[in-house]
Amino acid sequence: MNTAPITRPLSARRSGPLRGKAQVPGDKSISHRSLILGALAVGETRITGLLEAEDVLNTAQVMRQFGATVTRDGNGLWRASGMGVGGWSQPDANLDFGNSGTGSRLVMGAMATTPITAVFTGDASLRGRPMKRVLEPLEKFGATWDAHDGGLMPVTLHGTDRPICIDYNVKVASAQVKSALLLAALNAPGRTRITQASLTRDHTEKMLKAFGADISVEPLKSGEVIHVLGEVELKPCAVEVPRDPSSAAFPLVAALIVPGSEVSIPGVLLNTRRIGLIDTLKEMGADIVIENLRESGGEKIGDLVAKYSPLTGVEVPPERAPAMIDEYPILAIAAAFAEGCTTMRGLEELRVKESDRLSAIVNGLRENGVTVEESEDGMVVEGGDVPGGGRVTTHMDHRIAMSFLVMGLASEKPVSVDDVSMIATSFPEFENLMRALGADFVLVNA
Repeated sequence: MNTAPITRPLSARRSGPLRGKAQVPGDKSISHRSLILGALAVGETRITGLLEAEDVLNTAQVMRQFGATVTRDGNGLWRASGMGVGGWSQPDANLDFGNSGTGSRLVMGAMATTPITAVFTGDASLRGRPMKRVLEPLEKFGATWDAHDGGLMPVTLHGTDRPICIDYNVKVASAQVKSALLLAALNAPGRTRITQASLTRDHTEKMLKAFGADISVEPLKSGEVIHVLGEVELKPCAVEVPRDPSSAAFPLVAALIVPGSEVSIPGVLLNTRRIGLIDTLKEMGADIVIENLRESGGEKIGDLVAKYSPLTGVEVPPERAPAMIDEYPILAIAAAFAEGCTTMRGLEELRVKESDRLSAIVNGLRENGVTVEESEDGMVVEGGDVPGGGRVTTHMDHRIAMSFLVMGLASEKPVSVDDVSMIATSFPEFENLMRALGADFVLVNA
């Protein structure tokens, strides 16, 4: 007999001023990469501040399946002893990545130039996400694959025993695709050249350099080209994971839209390719101050202080999208409370996230009385007073769930979401953290 999945609906009601310090979890992108590169290095990599959410824990388990030793020593304290580039062993079971597109796609690249075979799978949401965008360029290195419906999980990937270096132009603005190719290049003899027209997250490049890879980045008139020398030995290094700006976005926007609020968020990653949301919110009139700016491991880190601010609608430059693609759901919430219209374009990638995230945002806004116009690559949100009162379908998407709970903290009527169980994939502390600031969340009947 089939058992229906257990859901956990939650409602958010208009709150008093939000106050306090929001200690958001470690950055998910850097957490994934630290485990993968630690498993590719020779020796022991020590990691502090690792995000202990389901997505990252799944990546840790997959690294163990490839033969690496991955150990948790305490809260956020981990060690990874790797097998060397090209040294991963054949896993004896399917690789289950849960909900993680980042983990699955990066690991496909990391093993594609090693002569082993693995089956990649995940939850229902991940099994619906496109993998051809990674698998087809990995063929250039010599890997082969089989997939459900021509490009969906489960994917059986056959790594090559005769990898070759490649010269490839990444056709989509995706840090995941680019990173997969950079990791595949590590075991391909010669120098691989990867070109991209859009500037995507560069955590992989920075971390590869820290682990001793021979990698260089050359700016182009439009985009950049990255050179990686293959057949290298990565050396372990200490990785300090800063706090995730994508997670910080939720208490940040909540503070801006709930009258009288002031929230500080310490130790946030401020990589220039990850702060598109902060730049946009400031253009909308947000009172956001960056304090104690510093650098660690090649990454900028700072403490954010956000205060309630009357916001004004803006036109967000399409070229900013790669720097804030995960933050558009919560930006849409800020736009709903801003005076005037906010125009967002260049959002095609949102249609292939954990859900068709663009449609999910639009439907959630309309359900709560917000006027919004949807196009194939974006939306225009007409802001002002937000009636609320709607029940949002999350489509198993953690960012949709968290964004609309933030909406309910300032809307006229409560906003409910159909399920919050998947929030644990990226931000397991979300509910307790927001409640500690003063958020009013209430469990509702399914």
